[in-house]
Amino acid sequence: MTSANPSLLSPAPAVAGDRAKRLLPWLVAVAFFMESLDTTILNTAVPAIAKALAVAPLSMKSVLSSYTLSLAVFIPISGWMADRFGTRRVFSSAIGLFTLGSFLCGISSNIHLLVACRILQGCGGAMMVPVGRITMVRTFAKSELIRAMSFVAIPGLIGPMLGPIAGGLIVGYFHWRLIFFVNLPIGLLGLYMVYRHLPDYREEDTHPLDIIGLILFGSGIGLLSYVLEVFGEHTLGWRAMAGLLTISAVLLTTYGLRATRTRFPLLRLSLFCIRSFRAAVSGSYFTRLGIGGIPFLFPLLYQVGLGFTPIQSGLLMMPQAVAAMSLKLTMPRILRRFGYRNVLISNTVILGLLIILFATIGPGTPVWLIVAQAFVFGFFTSLQYTSMNTLAYADVTEEQTSSASTIASTMQQMSISFGVATASLATAFFIPDRFHTNAPQMIQGIHKAFLALGALTILSSMIFRELKSEDGDTVSQRKVLPHVG
Repeated sequence: MTSANPSLLSPAPAVAGDRAKRLLPWLVAVAFFMESLDTTILNTAVPAIAKALAVAPLSMKSVLSSYTLSLAVFIPISGWMADRFGTRRVFSSAIGLFTLGSFLCGISSNIHLLVACRILQGCGGAMMVPVGRITMVRTFAKSELIRAMSFVAIPGLIGPMLGPIAGGLIVGYFHWRLIFFVNLPIGLLGLYMVYRHLPDYREEDTHPLDIIGLILFGSGIGLLSYVLEVFGEHTLGWRAMAGLLTISAVLLTTYGLRATRTRFPLLRLSLFCIRSFRAAVSGSYFTRLGIGGIPFLFPLLYQVGLGFTPIQSGLLMMPQAVAAMSLKLTMPRILRRFGYRNVLISNTVILGLLIILFATIGPGTPVWLIVAQAFVFGFFTSLQYTSMNTLAYADVTEEQTSSASTIASTMQQMSISFGVATASLATAFFIPDRFHTNAPQMIQGIHKAFLALGALTILSSMIFRELKSEDGDTVSQRKVLPHVG
């Protein structure tokens, strides 16, 4: 595999050599940093923002899930946009739109405006991460991909490390609106760096955009997310929710049928015939349903249940990111030693057990034990994400890279959105009255939610059993392939 296909390059391909390999991980990390910081800093501030906007803390899931849902709806066109207009132009435009959405979120006066501006943020974020992945995969050989992706994740993990404590400090000493304004200088710096230095890959001839497919898929996912959003809040009757679920299922089924008969579908579902890709993407989806809601539950447990301040809550969430960052460089060796199949099966079960152990955290739990649990969870979560993200590209061709990145990113963001909704739904199910809940009731409800999410995570390990022991060897370098070019 060559480092870049010459037919995909813009008229200025000189950047795509050693300089690109040196600068590209840092450039893509700017986008990862913005997204990871935005999510983690907001999680810590959920109780404070809910109080300021006069809504229940569990209702804040709409602010979190609307962003990730927007990503899931608009990510499918990111690959086509990158092929049509070039990775540099699309990536820089995405950062600009994300930064604008952050500013508008910061001046929102109620939860409805905040949700709308989060959707705008998602429109920009939908282009950042998948286009960054496309650029990385087209620049680095498969044998270099794990190390390159791991390196990208290290500066990107500074966001989760700084996010919780930064959110706590901002809420404790300033104003929650500043949480969104911190993206502005980062976005402007990233915009400059990307526009100047990002390699510009594009296709000379692009196929037409599947607009009908986008409408069918986006409407189906949007309706499904809305039903999950209102489920348990009694704002809709059972018949209305059943009707919306039916409509969503019909839309998504119609899209699935259309995708198999259309020459240029929005999402190339034929890639699921590749075993390693199918296991990585579907396994990632179901695993993240259990893991994705944990960052939403932690601040509620620490602040509402245990009575910690926002700053203390942020400090308790830092060990997870510290572990993920400090141990990131050991992960390529783990994958080379044990292989993707063994790592993913065992690691998923371990993660489920760790989530179940979170149900033991209560008023009498020592702080050091909470820190230790978060640290261990952070390491295994990072290993899981790195493994799934890189396995998806193990057996796809360079021509399939754009479609593979689009599907992987779409499914990932859908699972994060649905993971928050699942965690909130599980907690609300075990809490009798979410508007008048005392601390013991909140703790008990979150504990039961941890048990449910942990069991779901353990069950998701079954998906990785279809992998063979040699799957992913070209990426993990268990069998090193010569790099041509």
